[in-house]
Amino acid sequence: MEVILKEDVEKLGSRGDVVKVADGYGRNFLLPRRLAIQATAANKAVIEQMKSASVRRYAKEKSQAEELATQVNAVALTFTRLAGEGDHLFGSVTSSDISAELDKLGFTAVDRRKIQLPEPLKSIGEYTVPIRLHRDVTAHIKVTVAKEAGADAAAPDQAKAE
Repeated sequence: MEVILKEDVEKLGSRGDVVKVADGYGRNFLLPRRLAIQATAANKAVIEQMKSASVRRYAKEKSQAEELATQVNAVALTFTRLAGEGDHLFGSVTSSDISAELDKLGFTAVDRRKIQLPEPLKSIGEYTVPIRLHRDVTAHIKVTVAKEAGADAAAPDQAKAE
């Protein structure tokens, strides 16, 4: 039996592939779970149209991501935070903070989940943060974390006695 896969199936093939399988495997597993459809001439034509549309959409998304990457690469963000001894921050700079600043600059297409920050920034310095805009396109922004002006080494929740 020949079937056209609608989803990736491990050890069988990927989406859109026409594969030959045993009759029982196709009838009892692939077709009821909607992982595949029978390979008829009409279904093959539909799958080819879907593949060509997918290729066009992929190319369009990639070109848009490349344009956005050139704009984002020119961005430099600066965050000022309270810091204690050894330039260790009280708190941190997270991907949500970076996303909020990019939103203020007009980059609404950059979601916090696209920012590839392995862990929050917890010390003063300059960092290069990758942003994955597309499967094949990654932009890099410069993030500077600076010490807040006039901040002493006291914890922020301690009140000064006069």
